[in-house]
Amino acid sequence: MLEKKIDGKNYFNVLIGLLRDRQNFMEEIRQGVRLQHKIIALLVCSSLFFGIYGAIIGLYHSVPQSLSAAIKLPCLYLLTLLICLPTLFIFNIFFGSRRSLTQHFLLVLTTASVISALLLGFAPVTLFFLITTDNYQFFKLLNVAIFILTGVIGVNSLYQGMQLISEEDTEGQGARKKILQFWLILYGFVGSQLGWIIRPIFGNPASPFELVRQMQGNIFMDIGNAIAEVLGFR
Repeated sequence: MLEKKIDGKNYFNVLIGLLRDRQNFMEEIRQGVRLQHKIIALLVCSSLFFGIYGAIIGLYHSVPQSLSAAIKLPCLYLLTLLICLPTLFIFNIFFGSRRSLTQHFLLVLTTASVISALLLGFAPVTLFFLITTDNYQFFKLLNVAIFILTGVIGVNSLYQGMQLISEEDTEGQGARKKILQFWLILYGFVGSQLGWIIRPIFGNPASPFELVRQMQGNIFMDIGNAIAEVLGFR
């Protein structure tokens, strides 16, 4: 039991190290320092934090939706990384990167980890509005805004980190920079579409609980409809 507690503490220390000193963390990735330990630690922490936030937003609908969202939200972010990772790795290798697949995976995992930590920071705010508002569309848009803000910060952290560990790989550096910019856009679109496929995550209290909803429309239409309803246009 004591060993498990120590391991858990070490996992959180890895995440704190990423948040507190990203430059040193990225340097350790570049040097290949304890990559496997870092991967396990960030997977554990990010899954836990995403699960907590998912449970909170799902609770707006019901306890079953809360449990469903606690599983769906970690899956959403981690599956998005796994879907997009091969594209980044193969193109980077083609244009001169000397970093391994493990290093690439850890790099993109830092994105999810930063986002998960930021979401945990927003959890009290989300819980406050969950308790104090009965406007589902407002609650949904609030969380969409939080997801966008944390996502932008997360991918910006990855962009800076990728530039840092690629300083020594001068061959094809310009091409890799453009590939990374394209990949970040791709990551956003894949995440949005995947989130739409596995919905509902929030769950409208006026509708019965559904584990997975039938495919129709798209996420951009849904957000547009939500904005129109909040502003009183519908």
